[in-house]
Amino acid sequence: MALSRDGHTIECVENGAIALEKISAAPTAYDLILTDHHMPVMNGLELVTAPRSVPISAKIIVFSSELNPKVAAAYLALGVIRILPKPIFPSELRWALTKLFPLAPSPG
Repeated sequence: MALSRDGHTIECVENGAIALEKISAAPTAYDLILTDHHMPVMNGLELVTAPRSVPISAKIIVFSSELNPKVAAAYLALGVIRILPKPIFPSELRWALTKLFPLAPSPG
């Protein structure tokens, strides 16, 4: 809800397998993928490592209540740009997004 209020277009899915289907069907349609590590059907690491017909250009952020150092390192090696610990507060997510997608200066 916080991201929608900030003007972001959000698409939510129930599990990692559906996320993979959507991303694979339209790999350039997404600027950012927010995924939890623990999800039904396919976890976040499986989603990030799953083969796709076309590589994605979206930035990836992972949420997790706990990750061991080996799993965190695997995410980072796969290009995940940030791992945010749960609970996630809207202000933390907004801060991360402003770092990833800085606003262009207004003309004038």
